[in-house]
Amino acid sequence: MTNIAVIYYSSTGHVHALAEAVAEGAREAGAEVRLRRVPELAPEEVIRGQNAWNEHHEATKHSVPEATNEDLEWADGVALGTPTRFGLPSSQLKQFIDQTGPLWAAGKLADKTATAFTSTQNVHGGSEATLLSLNNVFYHWGAIIVPPGNTESVTFAAGGNPYGVSYPSGDGTVMMPEAVKAAARHQGNRLARFTSRLLQDTESESPAELERVS
Repeated sequence: MTNIAVIYYSSTGHVHALAEAVAEGAREAGAEVRLRRVPELAPEEVIRGQNAWNEHHEATKHSVPEATNEDLEWADGVALGTPTRFGLPSSQLKQFIDQTGPLWAAGKLADKTATAFTSTQNVHGGSEATLLSLNNVFYHWGAIIVPPGNTESVTFAAGGNPYGVSYPSGDGTVMMPEAVKAAARHQGNRLARFTSRLLQDTESESPAELERVS
C-alpha cells in the first residue's frame, strides 16, 4: 500500500480544511494516509487573543497528531500545506522543515513524491510564491514534484493554480467552496496515484537496472 503524509500548519482553519480534502483524495486512490499538523510556535496568550485562531487551535490540538520526522520517513509521498506569509511558508511549517536535516543527510527524503497547497487572504496574496518556495525544499530533498497542473476541470473551478491548490480566504470565514475542496481532493488523489505507479515501477526493476539508475 502507498503511504501518504499530509503535513500542514493552519491558524484559523483554512489550510486544515484543504489538508483534510487532500487526505481524502489520497485515501480514495487507495493510499494509507497520515494527517499531521506541525507544532504551534505562538504563545497561548497570543492565540487566545484572536477568536478564530483560538477556536481552531482548541479544536485540533488534541484531535490531530503533531508531525514528526518519523512520519516523513514512513511516507512514500508527502503533501505540505501552509498559509502564505509574505509569499513564504509560515514559520511553524518552516521550523518543521528545518528539522528534517538528519533525514535529508541520510538520503531518506530522496525519491519521494511531493506536492504543496496553501491559503492566503487575497487572490494575489503570494500563494504562487509560497508554493514555489516549497518546491525549492522538494528539490533539495531529491523528491519528485507532483503538481495538480491543469489536468482536470476541477482545478479551473478552484482558480486554476497549476502549482497547487490555493484558497483566497477573503473575510476569514472557513466556509470553503466545494469546488476548492474538490480540487484539493484531486491533488491528493493525483499524488497517491503517481506515487503508487512509481513504487510499482521500482519494485518491478531488477537490481542491475536499479544500479544503472543510481
